[in-house]
Amino acid sequence: MSYQAITIYTDGGCLGNPGPGGWAYVLTGDDAFTKEASGSQHDTTNNRMELTAVIEALKAAQQLGAARIDLYTDSQYVKNGITGWIHKWKINGWRTANKAPVKNKEYWLALDALANTLEVHWHWVKGHAGIAGNERCDVLVKEAMERIR
Repeated sequence: MSYQAITIYTDGGCLGNPGPGGWAYVLTGDDAFTKEASGSQHDTTNNRMELTAVIEALKAAQQLGAARIDLYTDSQYVKNGITGWIHKWKINGWRTANKAPVKNKEYWLALDALANTLEVHWHWVKGHAGIAGNERCDVLVKEAMERIR
């Protein structure tokens, strides 16, 4: 089945930074189909988990044949990175404005490759603000982290 429109909420978190972390997404298709997924890593960072959530969500959307994706993240790092910073990083040989190597480059490369094959509309939402999809992701992230504690 193919979907015209898919809405995705993502979240990632860590107990300590670095430390055990979790990621999650909630994906809803235009016919009210919903898919949730989450995972964890023993030694990671918050930013890696935020990126992993988005990467895994976009992989799922790609498999579902999404024509348009509205992706909501509470991570300014992810939203600003993929919509702005990444263009300069590529021009600067994957270096920041301070000439330092871009952190989590392998995650950014994976995210960029996926984002370039899909019509993704990026949205930032405030975390812990009562937004249902974001709150559900937060619960899934906490459950994922608890499984490996």
